[in-house]
Amino acid sequence: MKSVMETYKRLNIAPERGRGSWLFDAEGRGYLDFISGLATNTLGHAHPGLVEAVQQQAAALIHCSNLYEIPLQAEVADLLTGLTDFDRVFFCNSGTEANEAAIKLARKHAATRHGPEKHEILTFTSSFHGRTYGGLTATAQTKFHAGFGPMLPGFKYAPFGDLEAAKEAMGGRTAAVLVEPVQGEGGVNVPSEGFLQGLRELCDAHGALLIFDEVQTGVGRTGHLFAYQGAGVVPDAITSAKGLGGGVPVGALLVKEECAALGPGDHGCTFGGNPLAMAAAKVVLETVSEPAFLEEVRFKGKVLRSALETLAARFPDAEVRGAGLLLGLDLGPEAAPEVFQKCLEQGVLVNLVGGRTIRIAPPLTVTRSEIRQGLDALRRAAGVPARAVA
Repeated sequence: MKSVMETYKRLNIAPERGRGSWLFDAEGRGYLDFISGLATNTLGHAHPGLVEAVQQQAAALIHCSNLYEIPLQAEVADLLTGLTDFDRVFFCNSGTEANEAAIKLARKHAATRHGPEKHEILTFTSSFHGRTYGGLTATAQTKFHAGFGPMLPGFKYAPFGDLEAAKEAMGGRTAAVLVEPVQGEGGVNVPSEGFLQGLRELCDAHGALLIFDEVQTGVGRTGHLFAYQGAGVVPDAITSAKGLGGGVPVGALLVKEECAALGPGDHGCTFGGNPLAMAAAKVVLETVSEPAFLEEVRFKGKVLRSALETLAARFPDAEVRGAGLLLGLDLGPEAAPEVFQKCLEQGVLVNLVGGRTIRIAPPLTVTRSEIRQGLDALRRAAGVPARAVA
């Protein structure tokens, strides 16, 4: 890996193939994947339907310019709008690209209706919206900004979950509020009761767009196709990526018709909505959107959460946060790194965020027996006998 720029602190494992919830290295050692490519491998590894769709599409047409009509792109857009409260879709390749599109949309919408002075974007502490300059500036974590200043002007921050602070930060210059319904990279943080609904009301009062960053929470991850559907709050737009392609790069901005301010020449993406990516997204959406599939995700999420809460009760000040199959086990800065390392030694892949929280996001297709297996490894890593936890 010496020729690869060291932008990641890589673990000393090298998967070469995958199957279901498992990754395998060259020696054949298996790893139970409880992070699924950071909530990306929605259907696990080598899902037969996804593999077949990608293979067939690759043999027919991989890329076609957006200068032309792409029927499969229109079909996936129809799927997304038919399953949600939105009317238009812009396709790109990643979450950060989707958030950049959302920021441009918000400012164009505000400028067109109110003038250029209405341009501010409000985001929240511990958020993560990407690493390009718009998404990076929107990310209210100074550790990501270090060395890359100055950040872009026109962004304001408020504490996540603090509605009064959000109210004070908003005004006539506010074009949009960008928020994760559950923060992923920030530590799997869930908003306080009424926070998202309060933001909806504030945006309505100020003529601002409410945009949910569903890059990590979307496509069934929380037990609903998109987290806003479980929260009971309908934003003006959402961004999606990660799990949307099941491992194939896909990003999307979904927006209501009355807010679809971007027109020809305003934005674009060379690879956005290409046939190969759309073939993958179609299979993922058709699979995940089935009510029985989502019900099973919710059930497995409840089982996993219940066991994690029992485990957390054995540690002082520990807690479990999240929704569905996006969960965080906060053990604190002393215990969490050790538990993470011991899970890895047992061949169970989880993620450590903020130095204190074990992030767990297995494929949505993870079996109940694999959940039990992963939980047993977590208990051993935490020094808790399996019999001591219900």
